Amino acid sequence: MENKNDSGAHFNEQQGQVLVKLARKTIMEKLAGKVPDSEEMVPALQDEGLRAHCGTFVTLKISGQLRGCIGNLTSTQSVIDGVKHNAINAAFHDPRFSPLSRTELDRAVIEISILSEPQPLQYQDGRDLVEKLRVNVDGVIIRKGHASATFLPQVWEQLPRPEDFLGHLCMKAGLPSDAWKNSELEVLTYQVQHFEEER
Repeated sequence: MENKNDSGAHFNEQQGQVLVKLARKTIMEKLAGKVPDSEEMVPALQDEGLRAHCGTFVTLKISGQLRGCIGNLTSTQSVIDGVKHNAINAAFHDPRFSPLSRTELDRAVIEISILSEPQPLQYQDGRDLVEKLRVNVDGVIIRKGHASATFLPQVWEQLPRPEDFLGHLCMKAGLPSDAWKNSELEVLTYQVQHFEEER
């Protein structure tokens, strides 16, 4: 299929819950072998909207604490394929964590984020950057040379001050925490729709 840029794609709660169930099923199959589809899942996955090409992230949390988060920022594959791929990586290949166990999966809550296409953010200096970022709205990508990192908009919940958000993001990229204060960083922003499991 042609690689489409579907940054304007919009997903409803029903589609989001199907993707969350798909992520859980994908992880379960890796742990325990083939898992039969539920009756409603087969037709739901035929939804043409889920063929859209968007960046996706899969996040796993246990008792509110991060247990894995992996994704892709650009629209190289369909939402369905992206969720399956990133579910496996978040559960078993996040370098910050050991591979997820079956008992942990039973306790985990899965969240899916579907990204808009990242857009470059022009800014003059650190103060201008802080003023232009939209708290609780923008996901942020920073790049400098080979260093890069991103925070989803959900991270604003833990780091609501833009200065703290940017400082931690720089450290995640392996840069000094104050690297954002000059204008040498390439900064891009994006927005997400996110869906959490109904438990």
